[in-house]
Amino acid sequence: MIRFGIIGTNWITDRFIQAAGEVDCFQLGAVYSRTEERARSYALTHGIPRYFTDIDEMADKDHIDAVYIASPNSFHCSQAISFLRKGIHVLCEKPLASNEREVQEMIAAAKENGAILMEAVRTTFLPNFQLLKEKLHTIGTIRKVNVSCCKYSSRYDAYKDGTILNAFNPAFSNGALMDLGVYCIYPMAVLFGEPKEIKATGIMLDSGVDGSGTVIMKYEEMEVVATFSKISNTLIPTEIQGEAGTVTIDQIGEFSTLTFYYHNGEKCVYTQKEDFPYMYYEINEFVSIIKNGGEYESAINSYQHSLISSRVMDNARKQIGLVFPADRT
Repeated sequence: MIRFGIIGTNWITDRFIQAAGEVDCFQLGAVYSRTEERARSYALTHGIPRYFTDIDEMADKDHIDAVYIASPNSFHCSQAISFLRKGIHVLCEKPLASNEREVQEMIAAAKENGAILMEAVRTTFLPNFQLLKEKLHTIGTIRKVNVSCCKYSSRYDAYKDGTILNAFNPAFSNGALMDLGVYCIYPMAVLFGEPKEIKATGIMLDSGVDGSGTVIMKYEEMEVVATFSKISNTLIPTEIQGEAGTVTIDQIGEFSTLTFYYHNGEKCVYTQKEDFPYMYYEINEFVSIIKNGGEYESAINSYQHSLISSRVMDNARKQIGLVFPADRT
């Protein structure tokens, strides 16, 4: 069995535990929360044998083999390195860190200590994303991509009422780009690699984070226009335009339906059945790497893809004036 520690006690960790229950060899070993009351309550609810309120103490104990980190973005780097230095494998929520410098530090710690580090961007492991990769060549040379992830945040209502929650607080390296823009940018890194040029615009909020924005990524023969927002919704699907056809993706964060439209009039709709909860696929990839041995990173959510994504977001933030405290350390 692979014994997992859990960092964070929110809705995403609930979904992680639900999905991980479907993965062979997964076992809950410990949970961390900032308060003892919350840590104890969460451990009791989920049958977790140990709970902690100190990261270093949790990392020092010999009762976990891997850890899932779902804390605020600004904590990802320091928390991950605490475990990586102990040889404990780390599956860390997206975005992997506040900036590229922190990503580099995390990768270095993983390599130095023979531990696995993987960014938990779930979409790139979903069946329909894999199908897209296999069939993308059928629409010919790609010329244009319009990718959108705009979801009005319920926390924005609180923001407008004067309460600044984590989602809109720069101290936690948050905002629209880091929360939703990564769903647009990371899959493009996996599909197309690193862009040659980046142009970004954004709507900044008084709290110091972006409420929405657009990043244009220019490649040799194509461009990607990524639009993201936490202060408005979109009804427009993602669209990849090729010289022989176009494919639409219903929601970039879900990849539940792909529709291929070819210039000859042919139309093909693919809805790959997902037999497990959507977080299962990323967890299964991570666990498989641990079990198989010999490899220390995912071929899909690789170090290189995380670095490309972080560089694009760093570049975009510089252009729109989005600065985090983590950038100054």
